[in-house]
Amino acid sequence: MDLSCAFVTCIDTPDHVVEAERLGYHRAWAYDSPAITSDVWVALALAATRTSTIGLGPGVLVPSLRHPMTNAAAIASLVCLAPGRVAVAVGSGFTGRYTLGQRPLRWSFVEDYVSVLRGLLRGETVEWEGAPIRMLHSDGMVADRRVDVAVYIGADGPKGTAVADRVGDGIFAAGVPNSAAAGRPHALLQFGTVLETGEDLRSERVLAAAGHAIAVVFHATYERGGPDAVRRFPGGAAWVRDIEAIAARERHLVTHEGHLVRITDVDRAAVFEAADMLPAFSFSGTPAQLRDKVAALGAQGVTEIVYQPAGPDIPGELARMANAIRG
Repeated sequence: MDLSCAFVTCIDTPDHVVEAERLGYHRAWAYDSPAITSDVWVALALAATRTSTIGLGPGVLVPSLRHPMTNAAAIASLVCLAPGRVAVAVGSGFTGRYTLGQRPLRWSFVEDYVSVLRGLLRGETVEWEGAPIRMLHSDGMVADRRVDVAVYIGADGPKGTAVADRVGDGIFAAGVPNSAAAGRPHALLQFGTVLETGEDLRSERVLAAAGHAIAVVFHATYERGGPDAVRRFPGGAAWVRDIEAIAARERHLVTHEGHLVRITDVDRAAVFEAADMLPAFSFSGTPAQLRDKVAALGAQGVTEIVYQPAGPDIPGELARMANAIRG
């Protein structure tokens, strides 16, 4: 089981990737959600120039955000800076779409996009938007074609998994393992913190480092299951009342604010009430409990834990998690 990390991309992300490499993390993934993060390609390029061993990649790219040629050129550029260390994850969009007031993309579009992207990286002439395109870069502009990188598909359900079967090299899931991913590389994004025995789940430290893991459950459940699904959680009814007090046309501007970074005013009371959910709904626990979680996830086919730290001490969270998992 590889232990990797992920970052809500910010100006400090290159520094955090340097620290993750020092701590022995396998790979650093960076989020691509332009309404709430720094630019993923800028952060990865800077990280590449300051590291030598850690894997690097965007996780996940959302096809509607960029023309496939733009991402192909970015990938080929990053490969020049970090040869042999680049992987890419592509998905249908969560905050990368919802924060723009849009629903996730159709999986047929994602599949077409990935097929074109991979064809470009192989140096082929492919068709997009009714026209043939090919990477025309001269020597020294980007990596020579063919550019070989692993492409993971951000898939939690059967449709995305089928796309991964056809055009991907692995699965990048979030929160819960993809039960259909057995036998292939399976990266699983996890949120949480290392707990001291008996530590108060409602303490300022724990909520700052892991409260986002509860908030995102509310956000995702609301978007995918509707208000009634959220009302089943502790604090859910009040959260739905507050979020639906916002005009529907602008609600998406508040629902995902602070996503996986901080607890907003709208989220705070609900997260505090639901804090007892942390051990079950997040990658939080004592070192022994976390090692048990890793073993259980491995038995379900996960091959790479991708831990996303949060709170005021990202390097400290990275160190505590690495030490806990490795015993």
